[in-house]
Amino acid sequence: MSGTNESMSSVGDIYASKPWLKHYDAHVPEHLEYENKPFAAKFQETAEKVGDNTALIYMDRIITFSEVDRLSNQLAAYFLEIGLQPDDVIGLHALNIPANYIAMVAAQKAGCVSTGLSPLLTPHEMEHQLKDSGAKLVLTMDLLFGAIAAVADKCDFHTVIVAGTTDFMPGDFPPVQVQELPGKKVISFFDAIAGMPESPVLVPRTMDDTIFIMYTGGTTGPSKGAVLTQRNFMSNCQQTLTWADEPGYNGEVGISAFPMFHMAGLAMAAGLLQGGMGQICVPNPRDLDFIINAIEKHRPTSIINVPTIFYELLKKPEFRNLDFSNVAYCISGAAPFPPESIPDLESVIGKNKFIELYGMTETSPISVCNPRYGLKKPGSVGLPYPDTEFKLVDPETGEPVPLGETGEICVRGPQVMKGYYNRPEETANALRDGWMHTGDLGRMDEDGYVYVVDRLKDMVIVSGFKVFTRELDDVLMQHPDVDMAATFGYPDPDRPGSERVIAAIILKPGIEKSEEEKEKILQYLRETVAPYKVPKVINFYDTLPTSAVGKILKRELKNMVLEETKGSEG
Repeated sequence: MSGTNESMSSVGDIYASKPWLKHYDAHVPEHLEYENKPFAAKFQETAEKVGDNTALIYMDRIITFSEVDRLSNQLAAYFLEIGLQPDDVIGLHALNIPANYIAMVAAQKAGCVSTGLSPLLTPHEMEHQLKDSGAKLVLTMDLLFGAIAAVADKCDFHTVIVAGTTDFMPGDFPPVQVQELPGKKVISFFDAIAGMPESPVLVPRTMDDTIFIMYTGGTTGPSKGAVLTQRNFMSNCQQTLTWADEPGYNGEVGISAFPMFHMAGLAMAAGLLQGGMGQICVPNPRDLDFIINAIEKHRPTSIINVPTIFYELLKKPEFRNLDFSNVAYCISGAAPFPPESIPDLESVIGKNKFIELYGMTETSPISVCNPRYGLKKPGSVGLPYPDTEFKLVDPETGEPVPLGETGEICVRGPQVMKGYYNRPEETANALRDGWMHTGDLGRMDEDGYVYVVDRLKDMVIVSGFKVFTRELDDVLMQHPDVDMAATFGYPDPDRPGSERVIAAIILKPGIEKSEEEKEKILQYLRETVAPYKVPKVINFYDTLPTSAVGKILKRELKNMVLEETKGSEG
């Protein structure tokens, strides 16, 4: 027994020794000195420093930091005038339009907390999030107003601000026409700020106060709100800008299709604003032509997207023909990037410019990233951030696993959330001794590089053997006929307690859906992976269900496919 304890102790010591530090870029220290400034104070300082610099570019309209500062002062003054108090929650239900960015800043100036409301939420989900967060005010937009109206009588928010899609666009557009809601005050964005003072608003906040409550979908039950403090988020901003070697204030401009109601989009929006960098607003993340034209016209210095956006952009000759000399790096996150596609992307954007990272809402969001300049390993999400402890544990025993073996990813650091809003049991399960148990499975190599293997709940058990569906997805994506693939498990009717693997595949254009094609792919898998990993069923589709940021939704896919495949097995 003592031998076992010693071996477990030595495994734990491996992570405590931080093997990843030796692969840090020269400019990145192990520990940072944090500014400990709440967001609003930092933004005000930034606006005073670079007021004339571009903060937002919306449909070719340039909005400076001074303008964002002035408009957010006016909106914050409105929040205070209607009685909002420190820590009151404001729901932001809009695409990436200027009013959304301005409202996020204004919420902080007024001492409030914001929560992102996805336009994709069902009425039931919207009602749950508004009630759970206790939102007092909602900012929405004309195109999305119906979703708020549908739940207004069931929720306690008292005010709705409606922004127009054409607000801030160059040209002469009619003002937004607002509709009434019984028992609620409804006002347009410009009417809300009309006549409000432009003088600075700065309700005092401490680093332990909440900045955002961002909801993350649970695998079971309703979504839960991750409570992020000023310290969590601002520390992560400093970690990220240090890692990326971004001093800010030098005219940098980022572009991303991540929507602000998603943590990655919010982190970029707020991170660049507090850091003195500009950004191009992308209202429709699926409008690839808009993104291509914006890159050509405004020459951003960084591009941040999910893999599917990069993957779809690469299919367009107009993207491949762009001049990327101004782009310092491209970041991919939120889903795995096919390693075999990296050389193709870098042949377009430039060698060593592609950076893959790992994060989650609960870590504000980034905890692991490939170096800006140093060695980037294809398939790896990189190295743990400064001041970030990292370990992989056996999900059943909680004991650390040796390097090279698969375990649950656990991180601890200043960016880790305070907990789930009003969910003490869920918080206790996820946060143990300060360690965030992510629910993701990964492995670490001898150099400290992390590889995400699967979601813990997406792992399939076939006759006692573990099948990591993400690895299987990657294998399928390497087949020349496959454009997109996702695998998952379902109960084996012949073996209680065991599962079978099923694959949903989108074929490349020109490849015919046929039994012969299925057999061709199955034969490839038989030659590539262990027999128990080979799917029992392969289905071809034209589309797969994806989230607003392009991640394949395996739970929805599973429900859809199982309905269609009942009785299809022999």
